[in-house]
Amino acid sequence: MQVVGVTQFGGPEALAVHEVQDVHAGSGSVRIAVRAFAVNPTDTGVRAGERDSSAAAPPYVPGMDAAGVIDEVGPDVEGWAVGDEVMAIALPLTGHGGAYVEHLVAPVGSFTRIPRSTSIELASTVPMNGLTAIQILELAGLERGQTLAVTGSAGLLGNYVVQLAKAAGMTVIADTSEQDEALVHSLGADHVVPRGDGFADAARAIVAEGADALADCAVQRDVVVPALRHGGVFLDVRGWQGNGTDGIRFEQVMVFREYRSFEKLERLRHAVEGGTIVPRVAEVLPASRAAEAHRRLEAGGTRGRFVLTW
Repeated sequence: MQVVGVTQFGGPEALAVHEVQDVHAGSGSVRIAVRAFAVNPTDTGVRAGERDSSAAAPPYVPGMDAAGVIDEVGPDVEGWAVGDEVMAIALPLTGHGGAYVEHLVAPVGSFTRIPRSTSIELASTVPMNGLTAIQILELAGLERGQTLAVTGSAGLLGNYVVQLAKAAGMTVIADTSEQDEALVHSLGADHVVPRGDGFADAARAIVAEGADALADCAVQRDVVVPALRHGGVFLDVRGWQGNGTDGIRFEQVMVFREYRSFEKLERLRHAVEGGTIVPRVAEVLPASRAAEAHRRLEAGGTRGRFVLTW
C-alpha cells in the first residue's frame, strides 16, 4: 500500500509517497480504506522529528485524522460491516500508525460513523481536533455561566472549543484578527477581542477579576496567563508545564489519551449533525501534494484544514 511519510526528518520537502507492506484487520479491529486525511499542526512536528520516534521505523508517517470506508472486519468485531463510512483518530509513531496511509487498521473505539450529510473530506477534520476540544473543556471543569477565554479562535481547534463551550452554556471571550472577525463572530462567542499581546488586558476589561479558564490554542503562553483570575485554569496544547504563576492551575492537553474514546467520537458526530460544530476544509489536495499542504500550513493564516486524498 502507499503511505506519505519521511525516511529522514526535515522540512516539507522530506515528505514523499512510499510503498510499504499492506496491513490487515486483526482481532478487535477493522481496516479502513482511507479516502481523506486532514493535515494538522501536530503532523509537522512528526515530519520534523520533534516527536518521540523510538517506537517507529521509517518511513515515519504523520497524521491523526482519517476518514474512509471499512473494507475488512476482524474477528470479534460486532456492529461494523464492510462498506461503513467512518472517521477515525490515528496515533503516529506508535504500533498503530499515522493516518497518511491507504489502509488504516483501527481498533474498535477509535472510530465512528461519519456524520449524516457530511462529506468524507469534512469528516476527516473532526476526530482529533474535536477530541482535543472536548478534553480541553473537561480539564477546565467550568460550569454554565463561567468564563472561558480562547486564543487561536479562528483556527479549527479554536472553532470547536468556542462552539462546544457555547453549547455547554459558558461565557466565551474569543480572539480574532481583523480579517477573521466575521468567522469568529459566527462561532457564537460572547465577546470578540483583538488577537495578540493585548489579549489579557482586553479580557480583563470584560471580566475584571479574570477568566475562569483559558484555552491557549494559539500557544501564546506567558503573554496570556494574566487573563486568568486567581484560581483559574490554563489549558496548553503543546505540553507546556506553565510559568509558576501563583494561583493558576496549568493543565496539559494530551489527545492521545482519547484514542479509544468512542462515546466522545459519538458526541462529535451528533454535534456535527446538529450544527453545534461546523467542520471546515481549507482545500482538498491529492496525497502527492502533501509537502505543499505542510508548507502552506506552516506559513500560517489557514482557516479550516487542508485535506489530502488518495
